[in-house]
Amino acid sequence: MSDSVTLTVNGEPRIFAAPLTVAGLLAAIGLDTRKVAVERNEEIVARSRYGETLLGSGDQLEIVHFIGGG
Repeated sequence: MSDSVTLTVNGEPRIFAAPLTVAGLLAAIGLDTRKVAVERNEEIVARSRYGETLLGSGDQLEIVHFIGGG
């Protein structure tokens, strides 16, 4: 890929098309933005900023998704 970004997502290196936001990443991997928490380079990303937070090569992300149950 000529315009790509290499990220580490939950410890696994992954390549995505650039430019990429947190919201775009979550959509690309099939996660609902309302049911996850995202940490980028050891800082929590506010859910309200997912659409404007651009990701760059080398960023390390930890994504935790919440599962409801009873």
